[in-house]
Amino acid sequence: MAIQTTTHLNFRGTARAALEFYQRVFGGDLVAITYADAGAVGDPAEADQVMWGQVAADNGFRVMAYDVPGRLLYAPGENPFFVSVRGDTVAEVTEYWSRLSEDATVVQPLGPAGWAPAYGMLRDRFGVVWVLDVRSE
Repeated sequence: MAIQTTTHLNFRGTARAALEFYQRVFGGDLVAITYADAGAVGDPAEADQVMWGQVAADNGFRVMAYDVPGRLLYAPGENPFFVSVRGDTVAEVTEYWSRLSEDATVVQPLGPAGWAPAYGMLRDRFGVVWVLDVRSE
């Protein structure tokens, strides 16, 4: 088993531009799934915004990003990132989830998602937001 932590940056409508910029700087492959791609459009104006994005390079650079939907609070500089933990199996991620969730506020319960066998988000007792998911091909 292996886990990987990745900085997960939060934007409001500029995630794709940021990911494209980071790809130009560091190289690598860019993947961006929109809210429309995931079937999760809450506001039609946000359908083409990034729900999940990543740049991963062979040199080890990796960053994730998304566009915070308008229904959620967003203040640049106050909640600019999440810590993302990606594991190989649901059992592995569930174990980390159960430990991290002690005295935490669950934002999105751990469960199946359109892009991963399991995904969840919580704010730990120290105020850090964690997103956990299972690597998918």
